[in-house]
Amino acid sequence: MITREEIANVLDHPVYDGDGNKIGDAKHVFFDDMTGRPEWVSVKTGMFGSNESFIPIRDAAVVQDHLEVPYRKEQVKDAPNVDVDAGGHLSESEEHRLYDYYGINWDSVLSEAERTDDGRFAAGPGPAGTASAAGAAGAEGTVGTAGTAGTAGGMTGRQEGADRTGMRGDDAMTRSEEQMHVGVERRESGRARLRKYVVTEEVQQTVPVSHEEVRVEREPITDANRGDALAGPEISEAEHEVTLHEERPVVETETVPVERVRMVTEEHVEDEVVRGRVRKERIEAERERFDDESARLDDERRPGRE
Repeated sequence: MITREEIANVLDHPVYDGDGNKIGDAKHVFFDDMTGRPEWVSVKTGMFGSNESFIPIRDAAVVQDHLEVPYRKEQVKDAPNVDVDAGGHLSESEEHRLYDYYGINWDSVLSEAERTDDGRFAAGPGPAGTASAAGAAGAEGTVGTAGTAGTAGGMTGRQEGADRTGMRGDDAMTRSEEQMHVGVERRESGRARLRKYVVTEEVQQTVPVSHEEVRVEREPITDANRGDALAGPEISEAEHEVTLHEERPVVETETVPVERVRMVTEEHVEDEVVRGRVRKERIEAERERFDDESARLDDERRPGRE
């Protein structure tokens, strides 16, 4: 169990389970009204610290700069939600429910100190010795310090009448409600990559080609060509050969750069509807009518009314 002197090293510091997993940050310490010893610590858990879970610290220990508790992170996160009244107290029923959840015998708790039907715990000091529970500073009196046994804002666990139900000295009732805070987290949604590979395509082009063909030309004997015509033998056999040519398509390839390709990321913003449930308090006025004057007078004579 931690001592009052160690509370400054607990509040707003990390809380770890026995396996070294961080559960959250300690926000409030609650004291036993009868013994004045620290009994509970509230820890902000969940995404963005949206939940506040209660952990018994009778078996907790301060290790360096954090608090270690003998309960697993999953168990603490699934602990039942409890309500703290306007005076910063846990009711006996809420406390009993928490003890049952953590497997702590209620009879052993009762044997440590005398318990009453009033709120048992008062919010302990926050950083710099100021009261840290909501509503404690708004109560009448001065803000309690670590030296006061279980007091916060001048209010103890023994409140009577209207104060115990959330009424203040001016007969005003505080109405509270939960607010939903939605944030965003960035995570990996997939991967994209560029991959280059080779494909073969059929390419067709039209290319003009030429070839030579033989055509026989005949010319008559004239004075101009008579000499050439009589230069050979009179009667003989002879051959004359001509080489023919033709063009054929020749294909060759070369590699040339055509474009550069890269990947860039673009951020698109979309609106997504987030739904949740929040609790709100409602305050309604009730009026009791008396049937006759005698009934009203009889009611006024009942004990316990002023």
